[in-house]
Amino acid sequence: MSAAEQTFVIVGAGLAGAKAAEALRTDGFEGRVVLLGDELDRPYDRPPLSKSYLQGTTERDKIYLHPPNWYTDHDVDLRVGTRVTALDRPAHEVRIEGGERIGYDKLLLATGSSPRRLDVPGADLDGVHYLRRVGDCESLQAAFAAGPRVVIVGAGWIGLETAAAARAAGCQVTVVGRSKLPLLSVLGAEVAAIYAALHRAHDVELRLDTGVVEILGDGRNATGVLLTDGHVLDTDVIVVGIGITPNTELAHAAGLRVEDGVVVNQYLATSDPDVFAAGDLANTFYPHLGAHLRLEHWSAALNQGPVAAANMMGKPIPYDRVPYFFSDQYDSGMEYCGYVAHGGYDCVVFRGDVTTGEFIAFWLQDQRVLAGMNVNTWGVTDAIEALVRSRRRVDPVKLADPEVLLRYLPGAAAVGAQ
Repeated sequence: MSAAEQTFVIVGAGLAGAKAAEALRTDGFEGRVVLLGDELDRPYDRPPLSKSYLQGTTERDKIYLHPPNWYTDHDVDLRVGTRVTALDRPAHEVRIEGGERIGYDKLLLATGSSPRRLDVPGADLDGVHYLRRVGDCESLQAAFAAGPRVVIVGAGWIGLETAAAARAAGCQVTVVGRSKLPLLSVLGAEVAAIYAALHRAHDVELRLDTGVVEILGDGRNATGVLLTDGHVLDTDVIVVGIGITPNTELAHAAGLRVEDGVVVNQYLATSDPDVFAAGDLANTFYPHLGAHLRLEHWSAALNQGPVAAANMMGKPIPYDRVPYFFSDQYDSGMEYCGYVAHGGYDCVVFRGDVTTGEFIAFWLQDQRVLAGMNVNTWGVTDAIEALVRSRRRVDPVKLADPEVLLRYLPGAAAVGAQ
């Protein structure tokens, strides 16, 4: 069968799925491309939902990945509001709600993830919000405008970014978290303390080392949050950001290997060589780390989609990017390159002035850079990535010294960065 006679189906019309479809056409695939999404909107970028779009500084048209006519112009059969109910691997078909079956030669699963629900009494009351889709974001915008008191359950990235947006809207904000510091499991105590101070400096109350027992209400609307320490927080709006769960139902029912997501190799192929996975869903093997990781980051979806597309076309390309993510909170922007398992580092080395909010933090183990985070310090991500990838020992004193350019450190010499 020629490539022009093949059908590639992509289940999931988020960033990974849309970028895979784009790459198929850019790289010359002439067969049929079907892109199936259960949302009513065409593919859009999710980071603005907790950042600029939530704050009203980005227009809705700017969040979409392609103009409305791009899909027809590139002969991509985009079907929004379409739920795939089953994957029939022996028949090489997907089944759509309503009974239609679509055959495929290669299939990409890019079904993303869903917010983890708060499992306490009262969690289904009106006024309890989750943030994942554009409609969720717009509901929050309206809620922040109408309700001055906001409680955010969860002190991770979504919780803190949402807190910053709520403060920008003039709300009184309390963040509830189970750890002793926000982002503790991701950043460690040294850097997590910086984010705690940042939010306190913007008048956010942090109720840490506690959890939620019950959402209180008047029978319909949420009016308060009862904490494990017995304290009651009166509120108008509750935002739950306690993590996400990969949408593995299709893969699991089809008998694919599922372990904290759909397990794929460095070529993003699942246990079925005709089925691939990318984005939040994929538990991917990273050759330079020698380990599988499922990363819930924008960059993984952005970059895995095109790599999956290439491999579907029979062009073997391994996915081996250094993990990357970014966050914007108040006037603090950051980029993070690398990966550190919880507690898996010896020390943190700071370069720059933490008190002014312009610095780089490096996580080291055995004097090797595992990850680096630049805060309000730009143009250094290539050098940080090179340091991480090289796995060469670095003198911590030189690493901390702004007078020693990063490009002169072992492993970063080739990038010509600062």
